[in-house]
Amino acid sequence: MSAASNQVETISAPREARRGARAVIQLLSPFIGLAVVVIIFSILAPDSFLTTRNIEKVAVQTVVIGLGAIGMTFVIISGGIDLSIGSVIALACTVTGWSLDKGASTPVAILCGAGAGVACGLVNGLAVTLLRIAPFIVTLGMLGIARGLAKGISGQQPIRVDPEASSWFSSDWLLDRDWFITAPAVWFMIGIAFLGGFVLRNTAFGVYTVAIGSNEQTARLCGVPVRTMKVLIYVLCGLFAGLAGVVLFGRLGLGDPTAANGMELTIIAAVVIGGASLTGGEGRILGTIIGVFMLALLETGCNLYGAANYVQEILIGLIIVIAVSIDSLRHRRSTN
Repeated sequence: MSAASNQVETISAPREARRGARAVIQLLSPFIGLAVVVIIFSILAPDSFLTTRNIEKVAVQTVVIGLGAIGMTFVIISGGIDLSIGSVIALACTVTGWSLDKGASTPVAILCGAGAGVACGLVNGLAVTLLRIAPFIVTLGMLGIARGLAKGISGQQPIRVDPEASSWFSSDWLLDRDWFITAPAVWFMIGIAFLGGFVLRNTAFGVYTVAIGSNEQTARLCGVPVRTMKVLIYVLCGLFAGLAGVVLFGRLGLGDPTAANGMELTIIAAVVIGGASLTGGEGRILGTIIGVFMLALLETGCNLYGAANYVQEILIGLIIVIAVSIDSLRHRRSTN
């Protein structure tokens, strides 16, 4: 009996070591990808890439995608997807501009923009849970609905707001780079990322999210309120999309219903690059933020090097395919 036990331990030890090595590689892969991008473009554009001004610019550009990606991380970990997030960001941006144009105060305009995102997330969550429609279909429909609402509210024209009414957004909130190294919006995103990471790893909400994505049926049998959780997760994603839209209004200085077109691809790419599995049950907020910065640096590096826009799109597409392929390969190996 002792000899058989020793033999089992001898066989399982290398297997556990391989699993540990895979876990370390998965943890470090977003950082490795970021380092590769930095090294490549530091060589290609040595005089302009790693400058304080460029890094500052990249940090400001990541806020909109970063906020959206934080919410998307919860959705993907739960085993869902939200294809509407780019259109919801545009809707929130438009609603914020429309509110200011109608004489609303800054806090009210922010609440209106964030509320638009929450409303879209609530509709997505209820449709997924009550109607039992696949998230892909529900959010694909919301993609068109939110974009149409944005165009309808704005009369299919950008809403230009009185500079005095929108000065808080453009000056104090987003573009004031003299505020403690970088703009307050960047620190806001970082703070939200830390809070999201804490919630995901240290609260019942986070544990339930991972459990649903790992095995929804088992989670239900263990007493997890799956329907309620799914609705809350999509509402949370909508809230972050709404906040991203408010920040986008600050960047643009107007409510643009055509803004954030195709941004859902970049947001999903950032989450996947950060280590989240499209099959659910895995993901980290830190990895997502690294993925956001990696894509932002990739875009900036291509621009500085003079690469065409289509080259960036091809690279992002390749990165998504590679990240998903690695995740799929890792899952096949773990089941063997």
